[in-house]
Amino acid sequence: MVEQIKDNKKSSTKDFFALLKKLKWPIGVTVVALILSLMTTIAGLVIPLITKTLVDTLADALFNWKTAAFLFVIFIVQALTGGVSHYLLTYIGETVVADLRGKLWNKVLRLPVSYYDANETGETMSRITQDTTTLKELVTNHLVTFVSGVISIVGSIIILFFLSWQMTLIMLISIPISMAIIIPLGRIMHKVAKATQAEMARFSGHLGRVLGDIRLVKASRAEKTEAEQGQKAIRSLFGFGLKEAKIQAVISPIMTLTMMSILVVILGYGGSQVSRGILSAGTLVAIIFFMFQIIVPFAQMASFFTSFQKAVGATERIQYIIEMQSEVSTGSQVVPEGIIKFEDVHFSYEPGKEILSGISFEANPGTVTALVGPSGGGKTTVFSLLERFYTPTSGEVSIGGKSIHTIALSEWRGKIGYVSQESPLLSGSIMDNIAYGLDLRPTTEEVRRAAEAANAVNFIEEMPEQFETLVGERGMKLSGGQRQRIAIARALLYNPEILLLDEATSNLDSGSETHVQEALVRLMEGRTTLIIAHRLATVIHADQLIFLEKGKVTGIGKHEELIATHDLYREFAQGQGLS
Repeated sequence: MVEQIKDNKKSSTKDFFALLKKLKWPIGVTVVALILSLMTTIAGLVIPLITKTLVDTLADALFNWKTAAFLFVIFIVQALTGGVSHYLLTYIGETVVADLRGKLWNKVLRLPVSYYDANETGETMSRITQDTTTLKELVTNHLVTFVSGVISIVGSIIILFFLSWQMTLIMLISIPISMAIIIPLGRIMHKVAKATQAEMARFSGHLGRVLGDIRLVKASRAEKTEAEQGQKAIRSLFGFGLKEAKIQAVISPIMTLTMMSILVVILGYGGSQVSRGILSAGTLVAIIFFMFQIIVPFAQMASFFTSFQKAVGATERIQYIIEMQSEVSTGSQVVPEGIIKFEDVHFSYEPGKEILSGISFEANPGTVTALVGPSGGGKTTVFSLLERFYTPTSGEVSIGGKSIHTIALSEWRGKIGYVSQESPLLSGSIMDNIAYGLDLRPTTEEVRRAAEAANAVNFIEEMPEQFETLVGERGMKLSGGQRQRIAIARALLYNPEILLLDEATSNLDSGSETHVQEALVRLMEGRTTLIIAHRLATVIHADQLIFLEKGKVTGIGKHEELIATHDLYREFAQGQGLS
Protein backbone atom coordinates (compact mmCIF):
# COMPACT_ATOMS: atom_id res chain seq x y z
CA MET A 1 0.00 0.00 0.00
CA VAL A 2 2.83 2.39 0.92
CA GLU A 3 4.61 1.55 -2.35
CA GLN A 4 1.41 2.27 -4.27
CA ILE A 5 1.08 5.69 -2.62
CA LYS A 6 4.71 6.47 -3.49
CA ASP A 7 4.17 5.35 -7.09
CA ASN A 8 1.01 7.47 -7.35
CA LYS A 9 2.86 10.49 -5.99
CA LYS A 10 5.74 10.00 -8.43
CA SER A 11 3.27 9.57 -11.27
CA SER A 12 1.39 12.74 -10.25
CA THR A 13 4.61 14.77 -10.11
CA LYS A 14 5.72 13.31 -13.44
CA ASP A 15 2.35 14.22 -14.99
CA PHE A 16 2.68 17.72 -13.58
CA PHE A 17 6.01 18.37 -15.28
CA ALA A 18 4.81 16.64 -18.46
CA LEU A 19 1.87 19.07 -18.58
CA LEU A 20 4.17 22.07 -18.04
CA LYS A 21 6.26 20.98 -21.04
CA LYS A 22 3.15 20.93 -23.26
CA LEU A 23 2.21 24.51 -22.44
CA LYS A 24 3.16 27.61 -24.38
CA TRP A 25 5.94 29.28 -22.40
CA PRO A 26 7.16 32.76 -23.47
CA ILE A 27 10.81 31.66 -23.52
CA GLY A 28 12.34 35.11 -24.00
CA VAL A 29 10.30 36.66 -21.20
CA THR A 30 11.06 33.70 -18.93
CA VAL A 31 14.82 34.08 -19.48
CA VAL A 32 14.63 37.84 -18.79
CA ALA A 33 12.55 37.22 -15.64
CA LEU A 34 15.08 34.65 -14.41
CA ILE A 35 18.00 37.00 -15.07
CA LEU A 36 16.29 39.88 -13.27
CA SER A 37 15.35 37.60 -10.39
CA LEU A 38 18.97 36.44 -10.24
CA MET A 39 20.15 40.07 -10.20
CA THR A 40 17.73 40.79 -7.34
CA THR A 41 19.11 37.79 -5.43
CA ILE A 42 22.75 38.79 -6.06
CA ALA A 43 21.97 42.34 -4.93
CA GLY A 44 20.50 40.84 -1.77
CA LEU A 45 23.75 38.92 -1.20
CA VAL A 46 25.92 41.99 -1.81
CA ILE A 47 24.00 44.24 0.62
CA PRO A 48 25.18 42.45 3.83
CA LEU A 49 28.83 42.64 2.67
CA ILE A 50 28.56 46.38 2.01
CA THR A 51 26.74 46.83 5.32
CA LYS A 52 29.62 45.00 7.04
CA THR A 53 32.12 47.47 5.61
CA LEU A 54 29.88 50.42 6.52
CA VAL A 55 29.42 49.27 10.13
CA ASP A 56 33.16 48.64 10.53
CA THR A 57 33.95 52.17 9.30
CA LEU A 58 31.45 53.54 11.83
CA ALA A 59 33.26 51.64 14.56
CA ASP A 60 36.42 53.40 13.45
CA ALA A 61 34.57 56.77 13.56
CA LEU A 62 35.23 57.21 9.84
CA PHE A 63 31.91 57.13 7.97
CA ASN A 64 32.45 56.09 4.34
CA TRP A 65 30.07 58.12 2.18
CA LYS A 66 31.07 56.28 -0.99
CA THR A 67 30.14 52.94 0.58
CA ALA A 68 26.80 54.39 1.75
CA ALA A 69 26.09 55.76 -1.76
CA PHE A 70 26.98 52.40 -3.30
CA LEU A 71 24.64 50.68 -0.86
CA PHE A 72 21.84 53.07 -1.83
CA VAL A 73 22.44 52.28 -5.55
CA ILE A 74 22.25 48.54 -4.79
CA PHE A 75 18.92 49.10 -2.99
CA ILE A 76 17.54 50.89 -6.07
CA VAL A 77 18.79 48.15 -8.41
CA GLN A 78 17.21 45.51 -6.20
CA ALA A 79 13.89 47.39 -6.11
CA LEU A 80 13.79 47.93 -9.89
CA THR A 81 14.78 44.39 -10.86
CA GLY A 82 12.37 43.01 -8.27
CA GLY A 83 9.46 45.10 -9.59
CA VAL A 84 10.09 44.28 -13.27
CA SER A 85 10.64 40.57 -12.55
CA HIS A 86 7.35 40.47 -10.59
CA TYR A 87 5.49 41.90 -13.60
CA LEU A 88 7.18 39.48 -15.99
CA LEU A 89 6.40 36.53 -13.74
CA THR A 90 2.74 37.58 -13.69
CA TYR A 91 2.84 37.84 -17.50
CA ILE A 92 4.33 34.33 -17.73
CA GLY A 93 1.70 32.92 -15.36
CA GLU A 94 -1.16 34.54 -17.26
CA THR A 95 0.25 33.35 -20.62
CA VAL A 96 0.65 29.78 -19.42
CA VAL A 97 -2.81 29.60 -17.84
CA ALA A 98 -4.42 31.18 -20.92
CA ASP A 99 -2.81 28.51 -23.08
CA LEU A 100 -3.92 25.76 -20.69
CA ARG A 101 -7.48 27.10 -20.52
CA GLY A 102 -7.54 27.31 -24.31
CA LYS A 103 -6.44 23.68 -24.61
CA LEU A 104 -8.99 22.57 -22.02
CA TRP A 105 -11.80 24.58 -23.64
CA ASN A 106 -11.08 23.15 -27.08
CA LYS A 107 -10.91 19.69 -25.53
CA VAL A 108 -14.20 19.82 -23.62
CA LEU A 109 -15.99 21.09 -26.74
CA ARG A 110 -14.83 17.96 -28.56
CA LEU A 111 -15.49 15.40 -25.84
CA PRO A 112 -18.25 12.89 -26.63
CA VAL A 113 -21.73 13.37 -25.23
CA SER A 114 -21.13 10.35 -22.98
CA TYR A 115 -18.67 12.48 -20.97
CA TYR A 116 -21.43 15.00 -20.20
CA ASP A 117 -23.78 12.16 -19.29
CA ALA A 118 -21.33 11.12 -16.56
CA ASN A 119 -20.04 14.54 -15.38
CA GLU A 120 -21.88 17.62 -14.16
CA THR A 121 -21.25 20.81 -16.11
CA GLY A 122 -20.16 22.70 -13.00
CA GLU A 123 -17.38 20.18 -12.34
CA THR A 124 -15.99 20.70 -15.84
CA MET A 125 -16.21 24.48 -15.32
CA SER A 126 -14.22 24.05 -12.10
CA ARG A 127 -11.44 22.29 -14.01
CA ILE A 128 -11.17 25.14 -16.52
CA THR A 129 -11.32 27.94 -13.94
CA GLN A 130 -10.21 26.91 -10.44
CA ASP A 131 -7.71 24.14 -11.22
CA THR A 132 -5.94 26.23 -13.85
CA THR A 133 -5.80 29.18 -11.43
CA THR A 134 -4.03 26.91 -8.91
CA LEU A 135 -1.36 26.22 -11.52
CA LYS A 136 -1.09 29.93 -12.38
CA GLU A 137 -0.51 30.84 -8.73
CA LEU A 138 2.35 28.35 -8.56
CA VAL A 139 4.03 29.76 -11.68
CA THR A 140 3.38 33.42 -10.85
CA ASN A 141 4.00 33.52 -7.11
CA HIS A 142 6.25 30.60 -6.29
CA LEU A 143 8.20 28.95 -9.12
CA VAL A 144 10.89 31.56 -9.81
CA THR A 145 10.81 32.65 -6.15
CA PHE A 146 11.74 29.07 -5.30
CA VAL A 147 14.68 29.11 -7.75
CA SER A 148 15.95 32.49 -6.51
CA GLY A 149 15.42 31.32 -2.92
CA VAL A 150 17.66 28.30 -3.51
CA ILE A 151 20.32 30.59 -5.00
CA SER A 152 19.99 32.97 -2.04
CA ILE A 153 20.33 30.13 0.50
CA VAL A 154 23.31 28.51 -1.23
CA GLY A 155 25.03 31.87 -1.81
CA SER A 156 24.45 32.96 1.79
CA ILE A 157 25.82 29.69 3.20
CA ILE A 158 28.98 29.91 1.05
CA ILE A 159 29.66 33.51 2.13
CA LEU A 160 28.89 32.66 5.75
CA PHE A 161 31.52 29.90 5.71
CA PHE A 162 34.11 32.53 4.84
CA LEU A 163 32.84 34.93 7.50
CA SER A 164 32.50 32.35 10.33
CA TRP A 165 32.32 28.63 9.67
CA GLN A 166 31.44 27.94 13.33
CA MET A 167 28.24 30.00 13.23
CA THR A 168 27.38 28.60 9.79
CA LEU A 169 27.41 25.07 11.19
CA ILE A 170 25.15 26.19 14.05
CA MET A 171 22.77 27.65 11.48
CA LEU A 172 22.76 24.50 9.29
CA ILE A 173 21.34 22.49 12.20
CA SER A 174 17.97 24.10 11.41
CA ILE A 175 17.79 22.56 7.92
CA PRO A 176 17.27 18.86 8.84
CA ILE A 177 14.91 19.92 11.64
CA SER A 178 12.83 21.96 9.18
CA MET A 179 12.82 19.18 6.56
CA ALA A 180 11.71 16.64 9.17
CA ILE A 181 8.69 18.87 9.83
CA ILE A 182 7.86 19.98 6.28
CA ILE A 183 8.05 16.67 4.37
CA PRO A 184 5.45 14.62 6.35
CA LEU A 185 3.16 17.62 6.70
CA GLY A 186 3.53 18.25 2.96
CA ARG A 187 2.23 14.75 2.21
CA ILE A 188 -0.81 15.42 4.38
CA MET A 189 -1.27 18.81 2.67
CA HIS A 190 -1.28 17.09 -0.73
CA LYS A 191 -4.14 14.83 0.32
CA VAL A 192 -6.09 17.69 1.90
CA ALA A 193 -5.58 19.96 -1.14
CA LYS A 194 -6.66 17.19 -3.52
CA ALA A 195 -9.80 16.50 -1.46
CA THR A 196 -10.55 20.24 -1.22
CA GLN A 197 -10.37 20.73 -4.98
CA ALA A 198 -12.53 17.64 -5.60
CA GLU A 199 -15.14 18.95 -3.15
CA MET A 200 -14.99 22.39 -4.77
CA ALA A 201 -15.63 20.78 -8.16
CA ARG A 202 -18.65 18.92 -6.76
CA PHE A 203 -19.93 22.16 -5.22
CA SER A 204 -19.51 23.95 -8.55
CA GLY A 205 -21.40 21.11 -10.23
CA HIS A 206 -24.22 21.47 -7.71
CA LEU A 207 -24.36 25.24 -8.27
CA GLY A 208 -24.44 24.83 -12.05
CA ARG A 209 -27.23 22.26 -11.89
CA VAL A 210 -29.41 24.23 -9.47
CA LEU A 211 -28.93 27.66 -11.04
CA GLY A 212 -29.40 26.22 -14.53
CA ASP A 213 -32.82 24.86 -13.50
CA ILE A 214 -33.75 27.65 -11.07
CA ARG A 215 -37.32 27.81 -12.42
CA LEU A 216 -37.83 24.13 -11.60
CA VAL A 217 -36.38 24.71 -8.12
CA LYS A 218 -38.77 27.58 -7.43
CA ALA A 219 -41.78 25.87 -8.99
CA SER A 220 -41.12 22.78 -6.86
CA ARG A 221 -40.57 24.86 -3.70
CA ALA A 222 -37.21 23.12 -3.36
CA GLU A 223 -35.26 26.15 -2.10
CA LYS A 224 -35.00 24.66 1.40
CA THR A 225 -33.75 21.28 0.12
CA GLU A 226 -31.20 22.86 -2.20
CA ALA A 227 -30.10 25.28 0.52
CA GLU A 228 -29.41 22.33 2.82
CA GLN A 229 -27.47 20.53 0.10
CA GLY A 230 -25.44 23.67 -0.57
CA GLN A 231 -24.78 24.20 3.15
CA LYS A 232 -23.58 20.60 3.41
CA ALA A 233 -21.01 21.22 0.66
CA ILE A 234 -20.03 24.56 2.20
CA ARG A 235 -19.48 22.92 5.60
CA SER A 236 -17.36 20.26 3.94
CA LEU A 237 -15.22 22.93 2.24
CA PHE A 238 -15.01 24.77 5.56
CA GLY A 239 -13.69 21.60 7.19
CA PHE A 240 -11.05 21.10 4.51
CA GLY A 241 -10.04 24.75 4.84
CA LEU A 242 -9.55 24.29 8.58
CA LYS A 243 -7.45 21.15 8.01
CA GLU A 244 -5.22 23.13 5.66
CA ALA A 245 -5.03 25.96 8.19
CA LYS A 246 -4.05 23.52 10.97
CA ILE A 247 -1.14 22.23 8.91
CA GLN A 248 -0.02 25.78 8.15
CA ALA A 249 -0.48 26.64 11.84
CA VAL A 250 1.95 23.86 12.72
CA ILE A 251 4.50 24.60 9.98
CA SER A 252 4.78 28.37 10.42
CA PRO A 253 5.30 28.59 14.23
CA ILE A 254 7.73 25.65 14.30
CA MET A 255 9.73 27.14 11.44
CA THR A 256 9.71 30.52 13.16
CA LEU A 257 10.64 28.99 16.53
CA THR A 258 13.49 27.02 14.97
CA MET A 259 14.89 30.03 13.16
CA MET A 260 14.48 32.40 16.10
CA SER A 261 16.21 29.89 18.40
CA ILE A 262 19.10 29.69 15.97
CA LEU A 263 19.15 33.51 15.77
CA VAL A 264 19.33 33.83 19.57
CA VAL A 265 22.16 31.30 19.72
CA ILE A 266 24.05 33.09 16.95
CA LEU A 267 23.54 36.50 18.58
CA GLY A 268 24.80 35.14 21.89
CA TYR A 269 27.73 33.31 20.37
CA GLY A 270 28.51 36.14 17.92
CA GLY A 271 28.30 38.77 20.67
CA SER A 272 30.88 36.89 22.72
CA GLN A 273 33.09 36.62 19.63
CA VAL A 274 32.86 40.39 19.06
CA SER A 275 33.61 41.19 22.74
CA ARG A 276 36.73 39.01 22.53
CA GLY A 277 37.85 40.70 19.32
CA ILE A 278 37.58 37.55 17.19
CA LEU A 279 34.78 39.05 15.03
CA SER A 280 34.15 42.64 14.05
CA ALA A 281 30.78 44.25 14.70
CA GLY A 282 30.26 44.58 10.92
CA THR A 283 30.85 40.88 10.43
CA LEU A 284 28.22 40.02 13.06
CA VAL A 285 25.73 42.37 11.39
CA ALA A 286 26.48 40.76 8.00
CA ILE A 287 25.99 37.28 9.48
CA ILE A 288 22.58 38.31 10.86
CA PHE A 289 21.64 39.75 7.45
CA PHE A 290 22.65 36.52 5.74
CA MET A 291 20.61 34.59 8.29
CA PHE A 292 17.54 36.43 7.13
CA GLN A 293 18.61 35.75 3.52
CA ILE A 294 18.23 32.08 4.48
CA ILE A 295 15.18 32.32 6.79
CA VAL A 296 12.95 34.24 4.35
CA PRO A 297 13.51 31.87 1.37
CA PHE A 298 12.97 28.90 3.72
CA ALA A 299 9.58 30.32 4.71
CA GLN A 300 8.80 30.90 1.01
CA MET A 301 9.79 27.32 0.25
CA ALA A 302 7.26 26.04 2.76
CA SER A 303 4.63 28.09 0.93
CA PHE A 304 5.95 26.82 -2.43
CA PHE A 305 5.73 23.23 -1.22
CA THR A 306 2.07 23.72 -0.24
CA SER A 307 1.25 25.40 -3.55
CA PHE A 308 3.13 22.71 -5.46
CA GLN A 309 1.08 19.95 -3.81
CA LYS A 310 -2.13 21.78 -4.75
CA ALA A 311 -0.95 22.23 -8.35
CA VAL A 312 -0.03 18.54 -8.65
CA GLY A 313 -3.52 17.58 -7.43
CA ALA A 314 -5.13 19.99 -9.91
CA THR A 315 -2.93 18.63 -12.70
CA GLU A 316 -4.24 15.11 -12.16
CA ARG A 317 -7.78 16.22 -12.98
CA ILE A 318 -6.69 18.45 -15.86
CA GLN A 319 -4.68 15.59 -17.38
CA TYR A 320 -7.70 13.31 -17.00
CA ILE A 321 -9.71 15.58 -19.30
CA ILE A 322 -6.87 16.29 -21.76
CA GLU A 323 -6.10 12.58 -22.18
CA MET A 324 -9.73 11.59 -22.76
CA GLN A 325 -10.68 10.36 -26.21
CA SER A 326 -12.24 13.15 -28.28
CA GLU A 327 -14.97 12.56 -30.83
CA VAL A 328 -13.45 11.05 -33.98
CA SER A 329 -13.68 13.88 -36.49
CA THR A 330 -11.61 12.51 -39.39
CA GLY A 331 -13.06 10.76 -42.43
CA SER A 332 -14.39 11.39 -45.91
CA GLN A 333 -15.21 15.00 -46.72
CA VAL A 334 -17.99 13.88 -49.10
CA VAL A 335 -21.40 12.89 -47.75
CA PRO A 336 -23.05 10.51 -50.25
CA GLU A 337 -26.68 10.82 -51.20
CA GLY A 338 -28.98 7.86 -50.89
CA ILE A 339 -30.96 5.75 -48.48
CA ILE A 340 -30.40 6.10 -44.72
CA LYS A 341 -30.21 2.59 -43.28
CA PHE A 342 -30.23 1.15 -39.78
CA GLU A 343 -29.02 -2.45 -40.08
CA ASP A 344 -29.40 -4.70 -37.00
CA VAL A 345 -28.41 -1.83 -34.67
CA HIS A 346 -27.93 -2.61 -30.98
CA PHE A 347 -27.10 0.05 -28.42
CA SER A 348 -26.82 0.44 -24.65
CA TYR A 349 -25.74 3.40 -22.54
CA GLU A 350 -24.30 1.02 -19.96
CA PRO A 351 -23.50 -2.71 -20.03
CA GLY A 352 -26.44 -5.03 -19.48
CA LYS A 353 -29.14 -2.43 -20.20
CA GLU A 354 -29.85 -2.54 -23.93
CA ILE A 355 -31.86 0.41 -25.28
CA LEU A 356 -32.03 -0.69 -28.93
CA SER A 357 -32.23 -4.39 -29.79
CA GLY A 358 -31.42 -5.11 -33.43
CA ILE A 359 -33.48 -2.39 -35.12
CA SER A 360 -33.47 -2.19 -38.92
CA PHE A 361 -35.24 0.26 -41.24
CA GLU A 362 -34.65 2.47 -44.28
CA ALA A 363 -35.46 6.11 -45.00
CA ASN A 364 -35.49 7.02 -48.70
CA PRO A 365 -34.22 10.45 -49.87
CA GLY A 366 -36.85 13.19 -49.82
CA THR A 367 -39.35 11.14 -47.79
CA VAL A 368 -40.85 11.57 -44.34
CA THR A 369 -40.29 8.80 -41.78
CA ALA A 370 -42.11 9.02 -38.45
CA LEU A 371 -40.95 7.18 -35.32
CA VAL A 372 -43.90 6.42 -33.09
CA GLY A 373 -44.61 4.23 -30.09
CA PRO A 374 -44.69 4.32 -26.28
CA SER A 375 -42.27 6.42 -24.25
CA GLY A 376 -38.93 4.74 -23.54
CA GLY A 377 -39.03 2.78 -26.79
CA GLY A 378 -35.73 4.22 -28.06
CA LYS A 379 -36.92 6.90 -30.49
CA THR A 380 -34.64 9.68 -29.15
CA THR A 381 -31.73 7.23 -29.06
CA VAL A 382 -32.21 6.66 -32.82
CA PHE A 383 -31.75 10.40 -33.34
CA SER A 384 -28.68 10.42 -31.07
CA LEU A 385 -27.08 7.65 -33.15
CA LEU A 386 -27.89 9.51 -36.37
CA GLU A 387 -26.22 12.64 -34.99
CA ARG A 388 -23.25 10.48 -33.91
CA PHE A 389 -23.51 11.47 -30.27
CA TYR A 390 -22.98 7.77 -29.64
CA THR A 391 -21.69 4.75 -31.56
CA PRO A 392 -23.82 1.61 -31.91
CA THR A 393 -22.78 -1.35 -29.77
CA SER A 394 -23.19 -3.43 -32.91
CA GLY A 395 -24.80 -3.07 -36.32
CA GLU A 396 -24.39 -0.16 -38.70
CA VAL A 397 -25.97 3.16 -39.61
CA SER A 398 -25.27 4.10 -43.24
CA ILE A 399 -26.19 6.53 -46.00
CA GLY A 400 -25.90 5.64 -49.65
CA GLY A 401 -24.28 2.35 -48.64
CA LYS A 402 -21.52 4.09 -46.69
CA SER A 403 -21.21 3.97 -42.88
CA ILE A 404 -21.83 7.40 -41.39
CA HIS A 405 -18.82 6.80 -39.10
CA THR A 406 -16.47 6.92 -42.11
CA ILE A 407 -17.57 10.50 -42.88
CA ALA A 408 -15.84 13.52 -41.33
CA LEU A 409 -17.89 14.51 -38.28
CA SER A 410 -18.22 18.19 -39.19
CA GLU A 411 -19.31 17.28 -42.74
CA TRP A 412 -21.90 14.80 -41.49
CA ARG A 413 -23.41 17.09 -38.87
CA GLY A 414 -23.39 19.90 -41.44
CA LYS A 415 -25.97 17.89 -43.41
CA ILE A 416 -28.33 17.52 -40.45
CA GLY A 417 -30.86 20.02 -39.12
CA TYR A 418 -32.42 19.39 -35.71
CA VAL A 419 -35.54 20.93 -34.17
CA SER A 420 -36.61 19.65 -30.75
CA GLN A 421 -39.62 20.19 -28.50
CA GLU A 422 -37.47 22.32 -26.19
CA SER A 423 -35.56 24.30 -28.85
CA PRO A 424 -33.33 26.00 -26.26
CA LEU A 425 -31.65 29.19 -27.37
CA LEU A 426 -28.35 30.67 -26.28
CA SER A 427 -28.19 33.91 -24.34
CA GLY A 428 -27.80 36.66 -26.93
CA SER A 429 -29.84 38.31 -29.66
CA ILE A 430 -32.36 36.74 -32.03
CA MET A 431 -29.93 37.47 -34.87
CA ASP A 432 -27.13 35.58 -33.07
CA ASN A 433 -29.39 32.59 -32.46
CA ILE A 434 -30.66 32.29 -36.02
CA ALA A 435 -27.10 32.57 -37.40
CA TYR A 436 -25.59 30.33 -34.71
CA GLY A 437 -23.12 27.68 -35.91
CA LEU A 438 -22.69 28.98 -39.46
CA ASP A 439 -19.10 29.31 -40.70
CA LEU A 440 -19.91 32.51 -42.60
CA ARG A 441 -22.01 35.24 -41.00
CA PRO A 442 -25.19 35.59 -43.08
CA THR A 443 -26.46 38.98 -44.18
CA THR A 444 -29.39 40.63 -42.42
CA GLU A 445 -31.53 40.02 -45.51
CA GLU A 446 -30.71 36.29 -45.50
CA VAL A 447 -31.64 36.04 -41.83
CA ARG A 448 -34.86 37.95 -42.47
CA ARG A 449 -35.86 35.61 -45.33
CA ALA A 450 -35.25 32.58 -43.11
CA ALA A 451 -37.33 34.16 -40.33
CA GLU A 452 -40.10 34.94 -42.81
CA ALA A 453 -40.17 31.33 -44.06
CA ALA A 454 -40.32 30.18 -40.43
CA ASN A 455 -43.34 32.45 -39.69
CA ALA A 456 -41.15 34.34 -37.22
CA VAL A 457 -40.61 37.69 -38.88
CA ASN A 458 -43.91 39.22 -37.67
CA PHE A 459 -43.34 38.73 -33.95
CA ILE A 460 -39.65 39.65 -34.31
CA GLU A 461 -40.39 42.97 -36.02
CA GLU A 462 -43.03 43.81 -33.40
CA MET A 463 -40.30 43.88 -30.77
CA PRO A 464 -38.55 47.22 -30.04
CA GLU A 465 -35.07 45.87 -30.86
CA GLN A 466 -36.33 43.51 -33.59
CA PHE A 467 -33.51 41.10 -34.61
CA GLU A 468 -31.22 42.54 -31.92
CA THR A 469 -33.70 41.65 -29.15
CA LEU A 470 -32.01 39.72 -26.35
CA VAL A 471 -33.69 36.36 -25.72
CA GLY A 472 -32.44 35.82 -22.13
CA GLU A 473 -30.85 32.70 -20.69
CA ARG A 474 -31.96 29.65 -22.70
CA GLY A 475 -34.40 31.92 -24.56
CA MET A 476 -36.71 32.29 -21.58
CA LYS A 477 -37.89 35.77 -22.63
CA LEU A 478 -39.68 34.19 -25.60
CA SER A 479 -42.66 31.85 -25.70
CA GLY A 480 -42.32 28.20 -26.68
CA GLY A 481 -43.79 28.85 -30.13
CA GLN A 482 -41.44 31.78 -30.72
CA ARG A 483 -38.43 29.69 -29.73
CA GLN A 484 -39.55 26.91 -32.07
CA ARG A 485 -39.86 29.29 -35.01
CA ILE A 486 -36.41 30.76 -34.36
CA ALA A 487 -35.02 27.19 -34.30
CA ILE A 488 -36.78 26.51 -37.62
CA ALA A 489 -35.37 29.73 -39.09
CA ARG A 490 -31.90 28.57 -38.05
CA ALA A 491 -32.47 25.20 -39.72
CA LEU A 492 -33.71 26.89 -42.90
CA LEU A 493 -30.61 29.09 -42.99
CA TYR A 494 -28.47 26.02 -42.38
CA ASN A 495 -30.16 24.33 -45.37
CA PRO A 496 -29.67 20.70 -44.24
CA GLU A 497 -30.25 17.62 -46.41
CA ILE A 498 -31.47 15.55 -43.45
CA LEU A 499 -34.01 16.93 -41.00
CA LEU A 500 -34.68 15.57 -37.51
CA LEU A 501 -37.85 16.80 -35.76
CA ASP A 502 -38.21 15.71 -32.14
CA GLU A 503 -41.76 16.43 -30.92
CA ALA A 504 -41.44 19.85 -32.54
CA THR A 505 -45.06 20.88 -31.88
CA SER A 506 -45.94 18.85 -28.77
CA ASN A 507 -45.84 21.68 -26.20
CA LEU A 508 -47.52 24.44 -28.21
CA ASP A 509 -50.97 25.99 -28.04
CA SER A 510 -53.19 25.71 -31.10
CA GLY A 511 -52.31 29.21 -32.39
CA SER A 512 -48.57 28.68 -32.13
CA GLU A 513 -48.85 25.14 -33.49
CA THR A 514 -50.48 26.40 -36.68
CA HIS A 515 -47.61 28.84 -37.33
CA VAL A 516 -45.00 26.21 -36.50
CA GLN A 517 -46.64 23.51 -38.63
CA GLU A 518 -46.71 25.85 -41.63
CA ALA A 519 -43.02 26.64 -41.09
CA LEU A 520 -42.18 22.94 -40.73
CA VAL A 521 -43.90 22.12 -44.03
CA ARG A 522 -41.64 24.65 -45.77
CA LEU A 523 -38.61 23.29 -43.92
CA MET A 524 -39.35 19.67 -44.89
CA GLU A 525 -39.66 20.34 -48.64
CA GLY A 526 -37.12 18.24 -50.60
CA ARG A 527 -35.40 16.93 -47.48
CA THR A 528 -35.11 13.47 -45.94
CA THR A 529 -37.10 13.95 -42.74
CA LEU A 530 -37.33 11.82 -39.63
CA ILE A 531 -39.93 12.79 -37.05
CA ILE A 532 -40.49 11.66 -33.47
CA ALA A 533 -44.17 12.06 -32.65
CA HIS A 534 -46.54 10.99 -29.88
CA ARG A 535 -49.54 12.69 -31.47
CA LEU A 536 -50.28 10.52 -34.49
CA ALA A 537 -52.45 13.20 -36.09
CA THR A 538 -49.30 15.17 -36.97
CA VAL A 539 -47.69 12.26 -38.89
CA ILE A 540 -50.50 10.13 -40.38
CA HIS A 541 -49.54 11.39 -43.85
CA ALA A 542 -45.87 10.39 -43.46
CA ASP A 543 -44.40 8.13 -46.17
CA GLN A 544 -43.77 5.50 -43.51
CA LEU A 545 -44.31 5.07 -39.77
CA ILE A 546 -41.96 2.95 -37.68
CA PHE A 547 -43.40 1.62 -34.45
CA LEU A 548 -40.77 1.25 -31.73
CA GLU A 549 -41.43 -0.47 -28.42
CA LYS A 550 -38.88 -1.62 -25.87
CA GLY A 551 -36.02 -0.96 -28.29
CA LYS A 552 -37.43 -3.09 -31.11
CA VAL A 553 -39.15 -2.27 -34.40
CA THR A 554 -42.51 -4.07 -34.26
CA GLY A 555 -44.15 -2.46 -37.25
CA ILE A 556 -43.33 -0.50 -40.43
CA GLY A 557 -45.81 0.94 -42.92
CA LYS A 558 -48.25 3.72 -43.67
CA HIS A 559 -50.95 4.73 -41.24
CA GLU A 560 -53.63 2.59 -42.91
CA GLU A 561 -51.35 -0.47 -43.04
CA LEU A 562 -50.46 -0.28 -39.36
CA ILE A 563 -54.10 0.25 -38.38
CA ALA A 564 -54.87 -3.00 -40.16
CA THR A 565 -51.87 -5.07 -38.99
CA HIS A 566 -50.51 -3.69 -35.69
CA ASP A 567 -52.67 -4.10 -32.57
CA LEU A 568 -50.83 -1.65 -30.31
CA TYR A 569 -50.68 1.02 -33.06
CA ARG A 570 -54.41 0.60 -33.60
CA GLU A 571 -54.94 1.04 -29.84
CA PHE A 572 -52.78 4.20 -29.89
CA ALA A 573 -54.69 5.59 -32.87
CA GLN A 574 -58.11 4.89 -31.41
CA GLY A 575 -57.05 6.41 -28.10
CA GLN A 576 -56.23 9.64 -29.98
CA GLY A 577 -59.50 9.63 -31.94
CA LEU A 578 -57.99 8.26 -35.17
CA SER A 579 -59.02 5.18 -37.11
